[in-house]
Amino acid sequence: MAVPKRRVSKARRDKRRSNVWKLEAPTLVRCKNCGQFTVPHKVCGSCGYYKGKAVVAVDED
Repeated sequence: MAVPKRRVSKARRDKRRSNVWKLEAPTLVRCKNCGQFTVPHKVCGSCGYYKGKAVVAVDED
C-alpha cells in the first residue's frame, strides 16, 4: 500500500489548491438592439431580443 514518506507542508498543500478558487468576472457584451450589457448567447433581459429577433415579450414598467 502506498504511504507518503513525509508529511506535505501547509504551504505546499495550499499552493496546489490555490488555483481552484480563482474568480473570474462574467463576460459582458452590448445588446445590438438596446445597448444594455448582457451575457453572450442569452436573451437580453431589458428588451427581449436575441440575434436581432424579438424572442421574449418584455413588460414596460
